Amino acid sequence: MTEAVIRKKPGMASVKDMPLLQDGPPPGGFPPVRFARRIPNKGPSAVAIFLTAFGAFSWGMYQVGKGNKIRRELKEEKYAARRAILPMLQAEEDERFVKEWKKHLEEEARIMKDVPGWKVGESVYHSGKWMPPATGELRPEVW
Repeated sequence: MTEAVIRKKPGMASVKDMPLLQDGPPPGGFPPVRFARRIPNKGPSAVAIFLTAFGAFSWGMYQVGKGNKIRRELKEEKYAARRAILPMLQAEEDERFVKEWKKHLEEEARIMKDVPGWKVGESVYHSGKWMPPATGELRPEVW
């Protein structure tokens, strides 16, 4: 739409000659602006939220306690099984150790045959106690 149609004057006119066209409020005025803070009273109260959270926490801790008991029983069962087979495992290791110890003494006798006064298998520490060889000494697969 052109300016002439809006202001009902033909042709171009000076801005000063144009009638004033200003927006104003509607008849009866604008409705009042709501500026007060009105928070709706919807949802659970603080006490209800607290009790729900406390209940959920309590239930969770109860479940953790049950899980701990089950885990403890499984661990005890595993340890009991290990204790049950320990003598057999120790006997197997002792048998393996004796075989390796005999090989070790034969090797020592072969190497030290020319050394006068050398006693095969005698400890060099004279403590009076038998000590097993250092870890790995008779276990070449561990080296």
